[in-house]
Amino acid sequence: MTRTRVACIGSGFIAGRHLAALGFFDDVEVVAVADTVPDRAEAAAAAFGARAYGDGLDLLREQELDAVWICVPPFAHGALEELAVARGVPLFVEKPLACDLPTAERIAALVRSTGTLAAVGYHWRYLALVEEVRELLRDRPPAVVTGYWLDRTPAAPWWVDRASSGGQMVEQATHLLDLARLLVGEVSAVRAVEVPAGPDAGPATMVPMAASATLSFTAGAIGTVTSARFLHARHRVALHLLGEGCAIELSERSLTDHELLVSTTEGTRVRASDEDPIRREDRAFLDAVTGRGHDVRAPYAEALRSHRLATTAERSAQEGGTLLSIGDGDA
Repeated sequence: MTRTRVACIGSGFIAGRHLAALGFFDDVEVVAVADTVPDRAEAAAAAFGARAYGDGLDLLREQELDAVWICVPPFAHGALEELAVARGVPLFVEKPLACDLPTAERIAALVRSTGTLAAVGYHWRYLALVEEVRELLRDRPPAVVTGYWLDRTPAAPWWVDRASSGGQMVEQATHLLDLARLLVGEVSAVRAVEVPAGPDAGPATMVPMAASATLSFTAGAIGTVTSARFLHARHRVALHLLGEGCAIELSERSLTDHELLVSTTEGTRVRASDEDPIRREDRAFLDAVTGRGHDVRAPYAEALRSHRLATTAERSAQEGGTLLSIGDGDA
């Protein structure tokens, strides 16, 4: 069997989930892992008998790869993707695409001009529950969309710095915005407000304690997505879709614990799922790399539209609630 040679840049939580998925596939060889924390890189690489690197750029320069997973903090995106594209290596990029919009737009242009295969980790798109919702909505277009990301503050030191993470809308609630786009269609305008961290909480660049974005969908629906980071633990991550005679709720308690609640005039039903969408999206990407499949559901250009929406919501909140249109750009 010919094994697909892959590497992972990053060895944090989400990188660990991808590495676990890649280790599950017998047609994959993890040949290298990079992390700026050497001990973490060594530990992650040792599990696969792979080579450890302290710099992802060195990894990309030295290794002959069939694909690379880029699972780094938002501020670290840019040069890694540029080198992968320059070397012709298909890349899987974990969201968010960057902590800003220009970096993501620059990478998108490179991916487009070179024809490089590039997928992004919007894993909700691979849930069977989401596929079921898409079927339910074919004849019941929603009029109201409401999303929540109500959680604690992540422990990573860079996360609370808006310039490093992009903010909670960009770093976390982007999943809800992407799912809303998938199920309801494009957003034409957004207006967002926020609750600042406050003078006693740290510098002015800190991620706000909470934010809420109001969305106007091209199809006519309206929506809100609210995020909060001041709780002691995750409280709720969910998206509600309300149409005439139909209420749908999709929720996520963890990456492998999801629930779908559907309430219609015919009654209410609840379905739970423990499927692993990370494994599904990784398998789909590998199959695309090897020419055995075409099920990349969040190619880079599509993910850029969700990232543009998230960064525009952040900008609106920083500007005090300015109503901003969502341009397609050159995605």
